[in-house]
Amino acid sequence: MIEQRKKRKKIFYVPGMISLVLIPLICMVYFYKTDAFVNKGCIDVWFPSDSLATQKFLSVERKYKVYDFNSSAIAESTKLNNLQLELRKLNRENDTIKGIQIHLGNKMNYEVYVRILDILLIEGMPNYLQYNNDFFVLMIPKPKPKPDKSLKRLKVFVCGSGSLNVGADDWLKEEQEARRKYVLSLFKKYWILFLGYFGLVLINIFALVKFNKNRNYNQK
Repeated sequence: MIEQRKKRKKIFYVPGMISLVLIPLICMVYFYKTDAFVNKGCIDVWFPSDSLATQKFLSVERKYKVYDFNSSAIAESTKLNNLQLELRKLNRENDTIKGIQIHLGNKMNYEVYVRILDILLIEGMPNYLQYNNDFFVLMIPKPKPKPDKSLKRLKVFVCGSGSLNVGADDWLKEEQEARRKYVLSLFKKYWILFLGYFGLVLINIFALVKFNKNRNYNQK
């Protein structure tokens, strides 16, 4: 005769389930409170000497268009957008007659200062200088290279759009590498929390297995 198996009640190890649920939540709250998920960066700032600024840079004559900032980034958002468009036009046309002067007021927020530096870097402005409470941006005439008539003209054939994606691919690889290093730095910095979590998981698994074995043995 075939022995019928008895139906057994499902066993839930309450302390283990609590630790498995609460500990990850506690870790997430701790990481959030300590700004562990915030990507921090920096911008290089260089302040030249007065002699270098006045003799080499500010001695160049330009018709400067002045942008005055004396408030928060939200209040100055329209003016910042106009500044970016004006810098883009100046760089694109290589205008050696006009220039842009950015005045930093006493009530201007630090966020506006960082935003101005961002705009200068984004637009790739080659020549700008901060002197006291002002940025001066201008273009330097670029010498035109003389064509060498002895060189033969080459015909270049490009298949597809691979050449257009070279810069984007390099940037994507750098971004992925930076994120990978950032995640590894989190594991190195908070390794004891991850180790404690996995230790509790193993303890709960062993305790649950032992509890089930003892209960089955007692029932027999």
